[in-house]
Amino acid sequence: MSQPLRLDRLPRTVELERDGDGRACFAYVDQRLLPGGLSVARTHDWRVVVRAIETLAVRGAPAIGVAGAAAVAVWACNEGASEAASHGCAEQGSRFWELLESIAERIAGARPTAVNLAWGVERVATLAREVLREGALPSEVAASLFSQVKRMEVEDEAANRAIGLHGAALLPEGARILTHCNAGSLATVFYGTALGVVYAAAERGGIERVYADETRPVGQGARLSVWELSRAGVPTTLICDGMAARLMATGQVDAVIVGADRIAANGDVANKIGTYGVAVLAAEHNVPFYVAAPTSTIDFSISDGSLIPIEERDPSEVLPCPIEGVNVWNPAFDVTPARYVSRIVTERGVFLPHELAE
Repeated sequence: MSQPLRLDRLPRTVELERDGDGRACFAYVDQRLLPGGLSVARTHDWRVVVRAIETLAVRGAPAIGVAGAAAVAVWACNEGASEAASHGCAEQGSRFWELLESIAERIAGARPTAVNLAWGVERVATLAREVLREGALPSEVAASLFSQVKRMEVEDEAANRAIGLHGAALLPEGARILTHCNAGSLATVFYGTALGVVYAAAERGGIERVYADETRPVGQGARLSVWELSRAGVPTTLICDGMAARLMATGQVDAVIVGADRIAANGDVANKIGTYGVAVLAAEHNVPFYVAAPTSTIDFSISDGSLIPIEERDPSEVLPCPIEGVNVWNPAFDVTPARYVSRIVTERGVFLPHELAE
């Protein structure tokens, strides 16, 4: 490293707060504006949180997991408790739960591929159900959900730092890393998964350079990864997606590290579109291909990647000005078969893909 690591220059991506009036407020880095400007938006409206997730203002599997849980808490604190209180005492709990179920379903469906979103929403919904059964008032449930989200924020950073330490141990000194999409601090509450491995290795002086794929069509690598890597002081080179093969062929990559949006029980990995191609290239050039993700990203309810729902996004992301007679196919993710994955790095350790279920 030519300069010390500066993680203090990275913002916290998402955070649930209380404003001066005691209302729940969700703060988030609006990633649509990066790298041109760093802006932290704040809202008291759960609908705005959902829209932020849908429009990629908030993105990254771990971050949207916490954001989804926060959206439920924002509704409960700012709307749900008071609306339920307008009913009779005997009906308050059932009315609150009826509304929460409907809103939780809406939030969880905002983006279908990343399992963390449904996981985060279900975590707070389960807590709400348990506390209501104990006879708590809606206002008490709302307070419990707020506290739960704050715990999730702490847990997310701790998990990311553990992933970083486990993953850094896999890398040689002076490693040259290729990454695809953004699985950095911006994709989590703080620190990152794939880039968390980079940061942990960099803290011991073990990173020579990170090569970031631009990640068409939305440019998460070009807009986000290189922004946070350079801000943190990590030597960084941006490349077009089609340049990765040449980079590996000339021996300039020691490892590929990517994140994940959902991992099936057999180790198949859904990640940003283009990841599958990078994994095939890595196998061809004998470059290890590592996936870094928290255990909340593993979906043991599905046997393999063919069962992962793949979100398809607006054609305008690929072709801003439509051309008559031209159709656009824009899947946001692809699935990398487990056979191309060298190791999966979680907060609980490093695993071969087939070891996950064990």
